[in-house]
Amino acid sequence: MVTITPVTTADVEGAYRVFETTIPAAFSQEGLGSLLEDIQHEITHKKSRVQAFLQHDFDSEAANAPMVLVARIEGKVVGTISYGPCGEAIRDCTNHRLDQIGELGTLYVLPELHGQGIASALITALVTELQRRGITQFCLDSGYRIAQQKWRRKFGEPYVVVNNYWGEGSDHMVWLCEVQDFTVK
Repeated sequence: MVTITPVTTADVEGAYRVFETTIPAAFSQEGLGSLLEDIQHEITHKKSRVQAFLQHDFDSEAANAPMVLVARIEGKVVGTISYGPCGEAIRDCTNHRLDQIGELGTLYVLPELHGQGIASALITALVTELQRRGITQFCLDSGYRIAQQKWRRKFGEPYVVVNNYWGEGSDHMVWLCEVQDFTVK
């Protein structure tokens, strides 16, 4: 049974473990496992998002308030998802057209649990909260080819594709999604 809640200080080590496991695996799947500095940078960046969320003094009821959710099985953190201001890659790839749209990000599930619906449950929980807050759109991006295939199936064709963004043959994709298209009816 998967439970999904906002991250707490008790979840930090579990969330970090998810990043430390999934990010190197994602890079390796893409044939980029040797980019150790980039892998460490990505892990550090995701950890800082969790810390910023936990330390930020904001009105969690505000429509644009950031959030980090964790999925747990038997009390163990097995996945994460976040929402916040769109990142630099999205701003860059869209010529700042989506700057005011919040980003779904930091969606990671432990590799051994892929295919069990945990990522979908995290997306549903996040979208439900966005709808509750009156948010009508979100965006997301990916430079990982495997994730891009999954996102195409889940979210349709991307809003923008930037060819060779990460080097020859490595594109970056950005999706713009309507919250209502992903809410449970």
